[in-house]
Amino acid sequence: MLFADHLLGKYKVVSALGSGGFGTVYLAEDTWINKKVALKVPHRQNLNFSELLREPRLLASLNHPNIVSITTAEKQDNIFFIVMEYVAGETLEAVIANGGRLDIDRAIDFSLQIGRAAEHAHAQGIIHRDLRPANVLVSESGTLKVADFGTSRFLEIAAHGTTVIGSPAYMAPEQFRGEAVFASDLYSLGITMYQMLTGVLPYDTPAPKDLEKLQRGELVRSPRLLNSAIPGDLSDVVLKALAPTVTDRYQRAPELMADLERVRTERRVVPPRGMAARAASADDSAATTQARDIHARLRPRATPAAGFCWHCRKPLHARADRCPFCHEAQ
Repeated sequence: MLFADHLLGKYKVVSALGSGGFGTVYLAEDTWINKKVALKVPHRQNLNFSELLREPRLLASLNHPNIVSITTAEKQDNIFFIVMEYVAGETLEAVIANGGRLDIDRAIDFSLQIGRAAEHAHAQGIIHRDLRPANVLVSESGTLKVADFGTSRFLEIAAHGTTVIGSPAYMAPEQFRGEAVFASDLYSLGITMYQMLTGVLPYDTPAPKDLEKLQRGELVRSPRLLNSAIPGDLSDVVLKALAPTVTDRYQRAPELMADLERVRTERRVVPPRGMAARAASADDSAATTQARDIHARLRPRATPAAGFCWHCRKPLHARADRCPFCHEAQ
């Protein structure tokens, strides 16, 4: 534990910013150039030097505007630490806790920014494995920065991480079996999207007895049941990201982002100005009908064999044509 005014070489500690399972992050000042930086000090200082360098080397391979950047790694007074950019602002977790659910367009924008960070990390063969609002920083300009890749590791030859690491409320079903894949990060993003759009998590942290229900998708209900302002297509994106079976989920971040961009584009379509009230009303009605038809064609409907309602994800009778829980046609 470091305290205010503690000096590590040229870095002067200002205050603690937060602590996690792998290290504590401090706000500090580079006294040579009078610049604020973030210092991450791993809890385990007794590892060999090559192990300590594992995270900073991983971070050095990432260079993206939506990922917290690394400056260097140093060891002073027998304390190893990582020097990173300091992001003035607050965590996405704090934004949701203080203001509740986000505006639809803001939630879409934030989701796209997190998706871009995931896309870049995945392109380098890196799974974050703990993607959640507490690990996303919202700068004062509105730019999101994904942080804390301390739980990440390079994608192994077997194409999955084999260590059970993450935050249970945001972990994909396969992560509980120690089988993290790229799509596991997208599940975590789906949970984060759900939380941004509704202000709450889709389910409590799964207890051991709930894992089978999690595997079957029975813990997730449509976010539209909690916020009717969510467009149907956006709800579909969230539910696809939260598909319990990896093969039913988005496989790569660009796929998810493409669907989010389509939803955002549809929301930006506005009726032409200067029209008579009656004509505008008629055009609005026609546009609404057309949009509803498009949505109906694009919405991924579950087949009877799938056994779950496309809308609320509750189990269905094999021949049911309407959900007995939310009454949506199948």
